[in-house]
Amino acid sequence: MPETILVIDEGTTSTRGMLFALDGRCLGSAQRELTQHYPAPGLVEHDAAEIWERTLACTREMIDKAGGAERIAAIGITNQRETIVFWDKTTGEPLSPAIVWQDRRTAERCAALKEQGHEAAVQAKTGLLLDPYFSASKIGWALEHWPQLKDAGDRLAVGTVESWLVWKLTGGLHVTDATNASRTALMAIGSGGWDDGLLALFGVPRAILPEIVDCAGRFGETRLFGAPIPICGLAGDQQAATIGQACLSPGDTKATYGTGAFVLTATGTTLPTSRHRLLATVAWQLGGQRHYALEGSVFVAGSLIKWLRDDLGLLASAAESEAVARSVPDNGGVYLVPALSGLGAPWWRPDARAAITGLSFSAGRAHVVRAALEAQALQTHDLKTAFAGDGCDWTRLRIDGGMAANDWLAQDLADMLGVTVERPAFVETTAMGAAMLAGVGAGLFGSLEEAAKMRGELRTFEPRLDAAARQHRLDGWAKAVASVLGG
Repeated sequence: MPETILVIDEGTTSTRGMLFALDGRCLGSAQRELTQHYPAPGLVEHDAAEIWERTLACTREMIDKAGGAERIAAIGITNQRETIVFWDKTTGEPLSPAIVWQDRRTAERCAALKEQGHEAAVQAKTGLLLDPYFSASKIGWALEHWPQLKDAGDRLAVGTVESWLVWKLTGGLHVTDATNASRTALMAIGSGGWDDGLLALFGVPRAILPEIVDCAGRFGETRLFGAPIPICGLAGDQQAATIGQACLSPGDTKATYGTGAFVLTATGTTLPTSRHRLLATVAWQLGGQRHYALEGSVFVAGSLIKWLRDDLGLLASAAESEAVARSVPDNGGVYLVPALSGLGAPWWRPDARAAITGLSFSAGRAHVVRAALEAQALQTHDLKTAFAGDGCDWTRLRIDGGMAANDWLAQDLADMLGVTVERPAFVETTAMGAAMLAGVGAGLFGSLEEAAKMRGELRTFEPRLDAAARQHRLDGWAKAVASVLGG
């Protein structure tokens, strides 16, 4: 049996194909950028056809590198969560733009549902809050405002991005895994099925939705590349990273710093509840049994550095941010609250807008760039406080994602959180988790624990900042956030 796993890692700003050996070595990677469309303030869209075409190109490149489809044992797919795609079951073509997870067009609708008293029931059923971040309000909005979706009738299919890719790869299989389904606000997180009350609340017909399946198994196969290749692993990106970081026991915690930043603490088969506006989510589902996690979501992380580079011209490259931050001894009193898409946990304020505070003539480019990097640890500290309040404080944090390669940022996290920060040598653990799931689904590993040997070597960062200096920065951050929240 072939022992190479192909991963499709479809993110918010790019899509990739990656080849893995069973010992965790990455044998190759192909990447294509995805176009972000901003038709109006607060609106973020993707072209689902572009997602497919560029994913297909990356996939073909990696299959060629492997020596052909017959050399690949299984495909694992991981994806940007909550982004929703609408397509025609007959033609297999998109019927509208895909609405991205960052999109805030349904903020008023979610606020109205809160005022009507629905949030407590939604949270009890889904583990989520009423926020435009999640897919349900996006689907309801699209069905109401885009006539072509109404006109499609029984031909309409809706799904998150992994669902769209499976459909295209297999020629018509309409499934979604339990982790992605748990992020729609349409699935009852305890029972694992679509909930009639939630479907009615958001105006979503059950018939347009996919079947909910496990995260590992044989879901179908693709015959687009010659020999058939089974699709054996599916998970949303943050859950895949949790698995890739081997956060398999209750209390294990990881933070991924990609476009946004997402912290998950595993809680095992116990469904968590939050009193501090964190989320309960499915971490993975195998054999119909769900394992859960408590999650805190930050909307803007790596996208903030991209904004500094592309829109403000303060950086020539994202990698330059580390050297620029080190060029000054401190932030000079400058704080950057990156509410470019509102504020996520624990605030959940889609109306919040970003701010740079503490500017003076002594502040320069380096202080603003440093403040942007510092915002990652400060936002993460807000989450740590909320997790501790829910009885899930962290003693160690496992980090990954593109930003985690920045040594300055990794040390700043350790300093501001006061815990050991652990970083694998291979930081793309989202793809690693998808490979682990595909390996389990294909029978290459007997369990996720066995697959965890793929994780590889680690580096640790220990806290060095004294308590007074830490508190000084936290106080400045609290004032900056209060100014954004209107407090």
